[in-house]
Amino acid sequence: MITASLRGGFRAGLGLACVPLLSDLPAVLLSVTAVGALPGAFLRALSVVGGLYVVYLGVSSAREARTALPPEPGVVAPSSVRELLRGVTVNMLNPHPWLFWIAVGAPIFATAWDRSPASALAFTGGFYLLLVGSKAALAALIGAGRHRLGVRGYRVLLAGSALLLTVTGLLLLIRGVAG
Repeated sequence: MITASLRGGFRAGLGLACVPLLSDLPAVLLSVTAVGALPGAFLRALSVVGGLYVVYLGVSSAREARTALPPEPGVVAPSSVRELLRGVTVNMLNPHPWLFWIAVGAPIFATAWDRSPASALAFTGGFYLLLVGSKAALAALIGAGRHRLGVRGYRVLLAGSALLLTVTGLLLLIRGVAG
């Protein structure tokens, strides 16, 4: 989302900020209907595959950062379906939404549902409002400030984003392998 906001501005970052609304549905549905039914091996495999994919994205971004040029002021990049699909893929392969919904979200949802379905829906709505809203706010800040960067600053921020992706991918990979 940070890289997309740097490259394409707020609109591109906002698209990726909304990815959880598209990709978390399987995790939410499976977790709510079968809390704890997923074997640990599945989550470890998901972590390994997700880690490898995020490392790939980080390395690709680092290569691109070496020659990247900042966008022209006033130019808004068109929204990219490819970037959105990348974000959905990363999020679906990321074990953290799965773990959150299995360990925390589903039990809270189930308890709230027993009291009142409206309470369960309010919990879920509030959770995604905060999650997507905070990412959208970050995308707005980055998108607004990206034109103030020179070529060097732009490349440094893209490289930093690539480093964060790579480290995150390696951590996912290590957790998946170590169990």
